[in-house]
Amino acid sequence: MGRSRRTLPEELLLLALDPATGTTAQPQSLDLGLAGAQLVELALAGRIAPDGDRIAVVSPRPTGDPTLDCALELLRRRGAPVRAVHWIGGPRLGLRQIYLSHLERCGMVHAVAGQMCGVLPTTRYQASQTEISREIRARLDSAIRTGVPPDPRTAALAALAHAVGLGKHLYPGNEGRSSRSRLRDLIRHDPMGGLVAHAVMDVQNGVGAQPRRSPAPTGRQAAPGARPPAPEPARGLPMQPRRGSMARVVAH
Repeated sequence: MGRSRRTLPEELLLLALDPATGTTAQPQSLDLGLAGAQLVELALAGRIAPDGDRIAVVSPRPTGDPTLDCALELLRRRGAPVRAVHWIGGPRLGLRQIYLSHLERCGMVHAVAGQMCGVLPTTRYQASQTEISREIRARLDSAIRTGVPPDPRTAALAALAHAVGLGKHLYPGNEGRSSRSRLRDLIRHDPMGGLVAHAVMDVQNGVGAQPRRSPAPTGRQAAPGARPPAPEPARGLPMQPRRGSMARVVAH
């Protein structure tokens, strides 16, 4: 992969960078979005492909991008397709700082040292090439305004922006409500971007984070015709008395 094209993680990060404050919007979820953006970029490069709700490596050939190649190698070592929600929710936090440092080396942003409360050292990042950020935002605005199906890269960027919660940052207030709605709708225009975006939102909502547990064996088989044991009550709900077919459990 040549460096003539910016990668989706880079574009997502530049989209999240606030030009006024030098900070990134939605920092808690942005790392998840960047991990998802890596998957989409690898798919666009023909290195991985969706397999249901899983991600499969179809070509381990390096892309030439060290950060993407690290992710590709980790996927290859799994040896089997991995669920997107498990990959994105894995212990790979810190991607935001990795990509900020990368953008600084590329000259796209520059670091500005400062202090918080006059004591704690802080680092803010300002875009060095504002025309790049404007071009990224213009692609997104055009897709929202015209309603014309965007190219897969822009559709995936829109899906990821929505998934990490950038809609309120990009299109704030009541006047931006319709734009935020259209941003969400763009998720359907790229299957891989949609898969990854939904996985990002599932991780944030705690969906699919825990594997299903098989019921523990009882050590003996029930006698033929025996009635199965009554199910345990849901955690946090009291057991209700049985009243024939009209028994109900009411959640408080």
